Amino acid sequence: MALPVAHFRASAALPVGYKGPRAAILVELKLSPGRTARDLGCRLGLSLNAIRHHLRELEVDGLVAYEREQRGVGAPVFAYRLSAAGEAVFPRRYEATLTEVLTALVEREGREAVVFALEARYAALLRTLPPHLAEAPVAERLEAVTRILGDEGFMPDWEGSAEGGTLTEHNCAVRAVAERFPEICAAEERFLRAALGAAVDLRAHVLTAGCSACEYQVQFAPVPLLGSRPTAGPDAAPGELT
Repeated sequence: MALPVAHFRASAALPVGYKGPRAAILVELKLSPGRTARDLGCRLGLSLNAIRHHLRELEVDGLVAYEREQRGVGAPVFAYRLSAAGEAVFPRRYEATLTEVLTALVEREGREAVVFALEARYAALLRTLPPHLAEAPVAERLEAVTRILGDEGFMPDWEGSAEGGTLTEHNCAVRAVAERFPEICAAEERFLRAALGAAVDLRAHVLTAGCSACEYQVQFAPVPLLGSRPTAGPDAAPGELT
């Protein structure tokens, strides 16, 4: 039976240069593209007229765009999304500097040196987590990992149970780096496996056309029942437990 685990969402990174209702609208569209004005009003506790006013201003600034979509019966609705400029107002942690450094490293020492540098970066990040975190209760692991990803600007969100679920990163804080050096995505996946002590599989990628976030499928090992004993696997050597 799946054990309940609280929904985890780290504090959302605020869009640079915006605050108040307009910042809140940008964050909502970052987390959930395709919301209507009515959706946003319900989520933020603002009147429909107020939401439409703010959306018009954000549209003038070039930060949001909309499409007419047919959803069920009735008239089409206006579904709002962030534009490329809207995506750019969210934090990109050290993105430009890191891209320049890695590019110079490739030119001087080759691509293998970049892979080594990225692995070292995530190893250092892993050392900032509590010792033996991978052996802690699942909720504790998730809280620590979503916190550190939030601090890095990734806007993480967890939906699932103690058996497994989906870890979503709504903001790629190093998108330009990932476009130039996809090895950083593989390094992050390995970091998440080590930090969570779980099987982690990248199922959706922000660099894929039409995808607005990175999604990792996470599967935790089942917790043995009280009093149960480990069993030897079919391929295990004598005395070896799996």
